[in-house]
Amino acid sequence: MTTIIDFIIVFVILVLVHEFGHYWFAKRSGILVREFSIGMGPKLVAWHKNNTTYTLRLLPLGGYVRMAGWQDEDDEIKPGTMLAIEVNGDGRVTRINTSNKTTLQGGIPVQVSRIDLVHELVVEGYANGDESELKTWPVDHDATIIEEDGTEVVIAPDDVQFQNAPIAKRLLVNFAGPMNNFILAILVFIGVALSAGVQVLDTNQIGTVQSGSPAAKAGLENGATITSIDGQAISQFADLQKVVGEDKDGPSLNVVAKQNGKTENLTITPTKEGLIGVTPPVDRSIGTAIKYGFTQFWSLTTRIFDVLKQLVTGQFSLNKLAGPVGIYTMTSQAASGGFQSLLFFLGYLSLNLGIMNLIPIPVLDGGKILLNLLEIIRRKPLSPEKEGIVTLIGAGLMVLLLIAVTINDIMRQF
Repeated sequence: MTTIIDFIIVFVILVLVHEFGHYWFAKRSGILVREFSIGMGPKLVAWHKNNTTYTLRLLPLGGYVRMAGWQDEDDEIKPGTMLAIEVNGDGRVTRINTSNKTTLQGGIPVQVSRIDLVHELVVEGYANGDESELKTWPVDHDATIIEEDGTEVVIAPDDVQFQNAPIAKRLLVNFAGPMNNFILAILVFIGVALSAGVQVLDTNQIGTVQSGSPAAKAGLENGATITSIDGQAISQFADLQKVVGEDKDGPSLNVVAKQNGKTENLTITPTKEGLIGVTPPVDRSIGTAIKYGFTQFWSLTTRIFDVLKQLVTGQFSLNKLAGPVGIYTMTSQAASGGFQSLLFFLGYLSLNLGIMNLIPIPVLDGGKILLNLLEIIRRKPLSPEKEGIVTLIGAGLMVLLLIAVTINDIMRQF
């Protein structure tokens, strides 16, 4: 049960951070965010605030920010459609119900003759089944529409649609999700460094001596400085590891150490694994933590790109990828190592999510950014029809890959 909770927490944090990047920059670019969803599939919970509908959905397969005119299903309502409208005191339509799953209390039943919720903002039709009089109702700019699945969202007038925002703002909105993941990863790594400390390896001073270890039995104490081992000078922790490691299950070591204000000669016998039971000192200063956050970010980024390079250059293997099942397993393993281990895994996963989303595949942020760049070069956008086809192909490929990865993850469990 604890693992499930850990997985849900990690999943929600990652999706919230990623999608909030899209959401925040869209709002400030004058683009209407119709829906902010955590999860995919059937709706579990929904609430409406400040012209955005927030939903929690069943399947933990990510989330989305649904903007007007972008990643948006067709709102076209065909002539002859029966729906209900709610009208305010000025005679303007404020709500439209197209769903059979809910009832609009006090709504006017209308058989649609013509409806335009993008440009003219108007509804024409026959009210209450009276086909003798064609009526026209103006639609409020911020009117809502209850869709077939019962989700209520604001309509998408032309002036707040994604594609009508300046190209620079659209490019930034597309990049904002991965950018937020990168920022989260760096902040998490900084947090890990502040909590656990960063090992200082360029010193011959030790941090702690493990209780009951060969070093403890020989009288070595926390914070001691080791100057030499068997006559070999020790200037940093790596020197100590090398000398001790070469003496696996061998004769005792003559260790010269400074502790308690004096120099002592100690005899330490390593274990058969070549260990004496000491750890390096740690630094929890804010400066070191910030440096660690960025260096860890860069180090892991290069590793991820190495894996991607292998996948592209013919060394493709599903074992190098993970879907929801694989991520659940890794979350369980990270949680078993304690809070700091789980926190580090959150940062690593956030970095992965940011990089993977920048892969130039349609339906991913990287694919949208590529289309933005093509628009800048061509000085005109790709036609909606062509963009829709490209996005559909990309979505299909991603679904197939997700299915294959998930099956592989399940098989690896057995």
